[in-house]
Amino acid sequence: MIAPEKIAQIIDRFQFLEAKMATGDVGAEIATLGREYAELRPVVETVTSYRELVDQITQAEEMLRDPEMKELAEAELPELKAALEVSEQDVQLALLPKDSADGRPALLEIRPGTGGDEAGLFAADLLRMYQRYAEGQGWKFEILEESLSELGGVKEVVARIAGDGVFAKMKYESGVHRVQRVPETESGGRIHTSAATVAVLPEAEDVDVQISPNDIRIDTMRASGAGGQHVNTTDSAVRITHLPTGLIVVSAEKSQHRNREIAMQVLKTRLFDLERQRVDGERSADRKAQVGSGDRSERIRTYNFPQGRMTDHRINLTLYSLAQVMGGDLEEIISALQSDAQATLLAEMGA
Repeated sequence: MIAPEKIAQIIDRFQFLEAKMATGDVGAEIATLGREYAELRPVVETVTSYRELVDQITQAEEMLRDPEMKELAEAELPELKAALEVSEQDVQLALLPKDSADGRPALLEIRPGTGGDEAGLFAADLLRMYQRYAEGQGWKFEILEESLSELGGVKEVVARIAGDGVFAKMKYESGVHRVQRVPETESGGRIHTSAATVAVLPEAEDVDVQISPNDIRIDTMRASGAGGQHVNTTDSAVRITHLPTGLIVVSAEKSQHRNREIAMQVLKTRLFDLERQRVDGERSADRKAQVGSGDRSERIRTYNFPQGRMTDHRINLTLYSLAQVMGGDLEEIISALQSDAQATLLAEMGA
């Protein structure tokens, strides 16, 4: 049974926001209030449907005492109670604590792990996979920084993904991705195991991170290097070092001004992620039990090409549709991960 007082609090808050925004007198709060209003609307709609079902059941039970209406009530009640059970689950899910970063754009970082050249080629495959998934979702996918090997593998890539609910879905991709296949670089036909690391960070907003000019050192250098995508002869590349943490961010686009913007945004996002990890670590003594916790040392998935198999180790999900997965069809995997995370939260709340 959903606590009536909690439902009343949500509806009261929604009505307050609705009334305040209707006055137009919100000033600088408009963005914050608008975001909260948009987040509460689907919750209120779910709660309202639940309350309507409760009222209908109450009315039907009262009809049982009327001889003329008893038969109709007896026919309606089982259906109403079944609908109420489903609606109650919907409300429980709607009331789960939300990650405030779920609606944000995300920075996607991919780096090769063990496996030499083959790891770089696999990292490039992962990049294409996420590009195609983003396209299918109607998201904007922009590569901010990319360094390629002579074989076309990825040495390092940073991309920005923007759209509706990007981080809510992409956050489950953080971790070590393992591939088992015969590498293009292998003439003997033996199956090798390689890996690449994926990190998905919610993009920081200006209010999240304040960086003092005294805390950073900015260096310019020539944007060049073997296999680099952006090669020119001007000192346009920018390297920003965050002195308190030692974080280093490099951007090597053709415009030095644009490089400063990109590097500062990436730095803010990484600092914001460090703070989120610190808070999560204090909140949970065992973060590894949480799907999508962002632990990038955890091996989360294996892509076995000889068997056409993908296995997500966190939820023991195996799909024999590897070609489709590598083509960007990730929805079944991500939906399963979201459902598992919801189930874990419900269990923790004793629902």
